[in-house]
Amino acid sequence: MFAENKLTEDFGDIRNFLLSEREKTLSEAEWRFRMRGYGYNLKRVDTGYEVARMTTQQVIGTLDL
Repeated sequence: MFAENKLTEDFGDIRNFLLSEREKTLSEAEWRFRMRGYGYNLKRVDTGYEVARMTTQQVIGTLDL
């Protein structure tokens, strides 16, 4: 998937990208909507957010927030 205009499979890069985008938004709903545009589906779970690819719904990691 893409993060910071580069193709990456490293969840560390993806995590940094997601968190930097979160700082640019005013609400959780706006952030989740923006991430869908980048191809990431964020699902709220007990420990934070589950990050999955939009195309396959394959979970690639969890953000602890």
